[in-house]
Amino acid sequence: MSSQFKQVLVMTRANLLSLPRRSAIAASMAFSVALVVCVLAGFLSMAAGFETALKSAGSPTVAVILGGGTNQEAGSDVPAGVIRIIEAMRGDIGAERDSAGNLIVSREIVVPVEKTDDKTGQTKMLALRGMDPTGPALRDGITLTSGRFAGLGAREIVVGKQIAAEFPALAIGQSVRLGSVNWTVVGQFSSGGSAFESEIWGDLDAVRAAFDRQGEVQGLRLRLEGIDAIGTLRAALATISDTPLNVVTEADLYAAQSAGTANLIRLFGWPLALLMALGATAGALNTMMSSVSDRTVEIATVRALGFSRLSAFIATWVEAVALAAMGVTIGLIASWLVFNGWQASTIGANNTSLSFRLTMDGHVMLTAGLLGMAIGVVGGALPAFSSTRLPLAIALRDRR
Repeated sequence: MSSQFKQVLVMTRANLLSLPRRSAIAASMAFSVALVVCVLAGFLSMAAGFETALKSAGSPTVAVILGGGTNQEAGSDVPAGVIRIIEAMRGDIGAERDSAGNLIVSREIVVPVEKTDDKTGQTKMLALRGMDPTGPALRDGITLTSGRFAGLGAREIVVGKQIAAEFPALAIGQSVRLGSVNWTVVGQFSSGGSAFESEIWGDLDAVRAAFDRQGEVQGLRLRLEGIDAIGTLRAALATISDTPLNVVTEADLYAAQSAGTANLIRLFGWPLALLMALGATAGALNTMMSSVSDRTVEIATVRALGFSRLSAFIATWVEAVALAAMGVTIGLIASWLVFNGWQASTIGANNTSLSFRLTMDGHVMLTAGLLGMAIGVVGGALPAFSSTRLPLAIALRDRR
């Protein structure tokens, strides 16, 4: 083992063992780093949770047909004549058929409805989706947790798990007023925390009749024969000239919806976290400068005993990085306990409420942790350099 390396080890060990004597200074630096980590992790986990809720709802093997040139269900309109043409198509168009050779398709419409939050008393806009009986089967990961699906033509609804948790009045058997008519809750479903759980489902004809939208269809869902079959379906539907049609996979539809809001969350989160990081870096620099100032005689003495400037620099820098690592650890643990799984809601597609759970995944923790460590690396560099510049004579004179 080289003499230089031994010096670094000795001085680093001495610095770290003396931290309890400087507990107040050490705690202030660690706390400032932990706070920055918590803030950034909170925003990133919110964006990650929102993206997870939407992306997990979309399947690459389910196609969504929208009309009118839009790429969202809101504003889309698929005329009845076009639907008849699609259903009458024969041959391979890339979509699955039943045993009789008919396309397995679900006509759907989404209606925003008001519902008062039982906990806060605030009114929220929820998505009431009318669909054909084939609709639930065309969605991946759907589990009917209790009750049954809505009957054909009946004013019955099934509610997603997130909605059911937020609105106890939507328990099975309850009658709830949505729009101008009463609906009976007959079932609840889950979908692994995806955006589907923020919807209420009912029969298409019943929903259209209740909201005076007779004949309206905003979108069609079909099961593709495979992931690559979306191109075949687009080519087949390109022959229809009655109205412009936009054919996307369900995965792409929800990914497009998630991108804008998730980026907006990050747009607010990153500047705030970086501003706090600059403050924490200044605090770390001040903390470490105070730490070096308190130990000027010690540092100068070991320098006079033959310890190199490099060993003094590395030992002081390691101390700053160690304190930052403590802050990162505390911040990540606190973020996990506070944010992971915490339920939040925002405005999703169709101007309706979308509930989701904050997700502290590996990417979130790594990003927040790296920013915290950067504070220690940058904030400890200048104090570490200053610790190498103080001769013993000056240190002793300053102490008098």
